[in-house]
Amino acid sequence: MMEQNIIADGQIELIARMVMEAMGKKQDAQGGYLVPVGVSARHVHLTQEHVEVLFGEGYHLTKKKELMGGQFASNELVTIVGLKLRAIENVRILGPVRSRSQVEISSTDAIKLGVRAPIRESGNVSGSAPIALVGPKGALYLEEGCIVAKRHIHMSPKDAMASGLHDGDVVSVKADNERGTVFNHVQIRVDDSFTLEMHIDTDEANAAKIATGDTVRIVNG
Repeated sequence: MMEQNIIADGQIELIARMVMEAMGKKQDAQGGYLVPVGVSARHVHLTQEHVEVLFGEGYHLTKKKELMGGQFASNELVTIVGLKLRAIENVRILGPVRSRSQVEISSTDAIKLGVRAPIRESGNVSGSAPIALVGPKGALYLEEGCIVAKRHIHMSPKDAMASGLHDGDVVSVKADNERGTVFNHVQIRVDDSFTLEMHIDTDEANAAKIATGDTVRIVNG
């Protein structure tokens, strides 16, 4: 006996829509997966060895605010120094400590500091710009480690499934405001510890008139 299709044809679209909504699909009337924005200010990642150089032997970072993916904004601040002793003070360190130290700045910061910081994914510091850091107990010079962070979107596996995207994909994203800015070359990052958020730096946010908490939409994938 042949099995009967107990779902009417007209119900399939409705059921599919309900399933996608249950998975967390966020779409607007214009189409495109909606993503909240987090504007990333300049910051520093340090090894434990470099924490101790800057803050004293045996020193450990102290937590100010929890961030996604097990990271946190620390209470500790440093001064970053570029060529010709141009400096930016009160740059926050993000924890926990890493295997390599890294400074993430905007292109405007790079001009002010007099450094040629390449656009890179976080953690990819080989051959990047040199930078110096000054703390309350000492100073250090990094021969490489200063970058402008590549724009990216953090996603949980559920969001990746709902949007039809995968870790490492590159998409375009549009801000539907008076500027109507389209961001190309936005990398997708997927991890169980992530919550949905697009990270751009202060230069990009100011140019597009976007603030933390605003939403943008993925317009291709």
